[in-house]
Amino acid sequence: MAAITANLFVFLTTELMPVGLLTPLSTSLVIPVGVAGLMVTPMGVSAGLGVAFLVALTRRLNRRVLLTALLVILVVGNLATALAPNFVLILTTPLLIGFASGVFWAIGVSMAMRLVPRHQASRAAAVVMSGISIATVVGIPLGTVLESLTDWRTSFLIWSGLSVLVLLAVAAAVPSLPSANAVSVREVFGLPLQNVRLRLVLTTVVLFVLGHFGAYTFVRPLLEGHPYATPTFITVALMIFGVGGAVGNFIAGRLVTWSLKGSFIVGAAGLVGSLLLLQLIGGTPVGAIASLTLWGLSFGVAQLSQVNLTLAAAPETFEAAMSLNTMAYNTSIALGALFGGLFADHVGVSSVIWFGVALTGASLRLVLGTRRSASSPVA
Repeated sequence: MAAITANLFVFLTTELMPVGLLTPLSTSLVIPVGVAGLMVTPMGVSAGLGVAFLVALTRRLNRRVLLTALLVILVVGNLATALAPNFVLILTTPLLIGFASGVFWAIGVSMAMRLVPRHQASRAAAVVMSGISIATVVGIPLGTVLESLTDWRTSFLIWSGLSVLVLLAVAAAVPSLPSANAVSVREVFGLPLQNVRLRLVLTTVVLFVLGHFGAYTFVRPLLEGHPYATPTFITVALMIFGVGGAVGNFIAGRLVTWSLKGSFIVGAAGLVGSLLLLQLIGGTPVGAIASLTLWGLSFGVAQLSQVNLTLAAAPETFEAAMSLNTMAYNTSIALGALFGGLFADHVGVSSVIWFGVALTGASLRLVLGTRRSASSPVA
């Protein structure tokens, strides 16, 4: 399970690395910071739009073999990003990584859940999803530190090497996992039409991810608008956000056994509140740290809750449902970065906060309006 968690760490860190490198990347390539934020978009688009097709097309392939192939793509993609001579090539390279990342998001959690007894499935999902918190605690801030010591290209080179290590760990530790719950492309896309509960979950995911990542993509430029935000402070603040995410992930692991609907409501309400706090008191170091701590906590809770909501909505076709979840999630990351960039460049960086409040608030309102049956815990 540790090897699968490490996969999530390297994939997510690669996807979100530009968040911590927006300013030096835009300076190095002589482009606006909003345009630099588009680096997140191609990976999100390919991870989102291609995943359902790829998961269905590989539905009979051993999951251990598939995971190994995905890591090879990640290694090559990170290396190509580090060596790309211009921004056009930098934008095209993530398309390849995105396809691999999307498939991993769809199969990774279900792989971990198959490695443990059925009654420990939710806990296994929590452990694997902790890779998200580890990425935000260590990965993104470490990329920022490495960039300050060398340059942003070195950060991607190092992540290419780290991906090689994870590839070796998978080869050594993950057992053979024949494909399960094989579903055709037609059946995958038919799921939300037949399953109202899953359709509501996917809509909730789109709204919450659009809001969160639309704001979080520009957290470094947001902080840099204040005189206290030194590079060291920003690194510490991002680490605190990640620690909050780890704690939120742990809390959600307990909350989902009580109420799935309730746990997501707690997370979404915290997201709205934290963004409002950042707008109100983010002008001081203490206010910024407090806001980011609550933001990280809330994201950790909402993130794990939405995975378990997907599992509860389609337990017999979880891998197919997760491919749709991944499509919604990663496409929303891409669109969040795109819309956030437009707001940042044309209205002002602080406007992305209100964008985040509006969308996360909409996801909260949607869940509050669903029937109580959606709150039943995972079996």
